[in-house]
Amino acid sequence: MAVTFHKMHGLGNDFILLDLRQQDFPINKSVVTQLANRHTGIGCDQLLVLREPSVDKQVASFEVWNADGSSAEQCGNGVRCLGLYLHMRSEAPAGPFLLGGPVGIVKVECLDDAQVRVDMGQPIFEAPRVPVLLKSIDNWYSLDIDQQTCRLGAVSIGNPHALMVVDDIDSTDVARLGAAISSHSAFPNGCNAGFAEIVNRDHIRLRVFERGAAETHACGSGACAAMSILRKAKLVEKRINVTQTGGNLIIKWLGGTEPVIMTGPATHVFKGKLT
Repeated sequence: MAVTFHKMHGLGNDFILLDLRQQDFPINKSVVTQLANRHTGIGCDQLLVLREPSVDKQVASFEVWNADGSSAEQCGNGVRCLGLYLHMRSEAPAGPFLLGGPVGIVKVECLDDAQVRVDMGQPIFEAPRVPVLLKSIDNWYSLDIDQQTCRLGAVSIGNPHALMVVDDIDSTDVARLGAAISSHSAFPNGCNAGFAEIVNRDHIRLRVFERGAAETHACGSGACAAMSILRKAKLVEKRINVTQTGGNLIIKWLGGTEPVIMTGPATHVFKGKLT
């Protein structure tokens, strides 16, 4: 069975996009891991599946699968790529439009120069809804990893995130700490583990170990999570530049019940056919 696919990325966080609105292809854990394999498959951090909208007001709906075959609730970089793909096909209307995701509706707007703005929704800090099985002190959690006490913030941006503030992100052992935090029993659904170096109140550097994909070049929901946690702690301003390995995102959050707004690029790399 042949199926057309698109390779895309958001700041180096790369995706296989399958538009299954007019073509059939079986999606399960085994198929996803084969496609995601960088040596014997196409290779990706996540696989995006575009489907028909679940309600009339949506342009389309989507699924997100991690490279290890697990499903994901949210993916900021992936949503920007979906927005660009729909724009390339002249399916994206002028102004904001709606996509149906695994955890609800996402508002997307395609801007100039392949920039895409996404309303990522209101950040959720309540521990049972993240979820995180720890008690917070002043909105921070303590977690012991290999005889090291990590001070973490935690939030849900549709998917669970933990964040550790570090002095020097380049010397931080993201692979070791990220893997340990991401799979720790304190996070019953796992989490994306972020590490932020605060350059100044308008700029942070960020690395994220993603649940189901390890460290990626960029994580859109991770950038929104970092902004939410740091803004709640009054460590950054309402609009910040988040620098990741793959480049920069602009994240804005006014606080309270307001949504987090992410703006950044999306790139279409190539189109192919899988047999």
